Amino acid sequence: MNVGLFFGSFNPIHVGHLIIADTMATSTDLDQVWFVVSPQNPFKKTKSLLHEFDRMDMVERAIADNSRLKATDIEFSMPKPSYTIDTLVRLSEKYPQHRFRLIMGEDNLEQFANWKNHEAILEYYGLYVYQRPRSAESAFKTHPNVRVVEAPLLDISATFIRERIRANRSIRYMVPDVVGEMIERKKFYL
Repeated sequence: MNVGLFFGSFNPIHVGHLIIADTMATSTDLDQVWFVVSPQNPFKKTKSLLHEFDRMDMVERAIADNSRLKATDIEFSMPKPSYTIDTLVRLSEKYPQHRFRLIMGEDNLEQFANWKNHEAILEYYGLYVYQRPRSAESAFKTHPNVRVVEAPLLDISATFIRERIRANRSIRYMVPDVVGEMIERKKFYL
């Protein structure tokens, strides 16, 4: 099975994430898209990061009705911060019957040369890249193992959503209803 891996903190998961994942699952040769919930991104501060189990729970609730989408907590048991190449290797060892591809936003290509073992990621896994607003051009886009996938350009961020929550403003339509209800009930991000 061809599996696209969509890494992120998903803090919280929002409709932008879901639209990208669904587009990848339905517009490419990927059979499934797995959300890899990352406990700690080596490039991000963790100050406003919810506990990984809460973020995993939100992702699972958000995708419960879509059999082509799945969530994995593979990084929860790995050394922190975990690096993408290490997670790819671990998943390949655990699921040798699957062929994994890395899904990323075009904006991440700008820093991709700084990623640990980025050459191995390109050679053995490949990238499925979706467009992002205000992304700079990258030489990686022409690499034979990089596939640019046409997807809606969405400029929505988890940071914006968290700011709205703290300001007591509506996040309706930005997150799935089940996620919004969970955020409100558990008073996340206040």
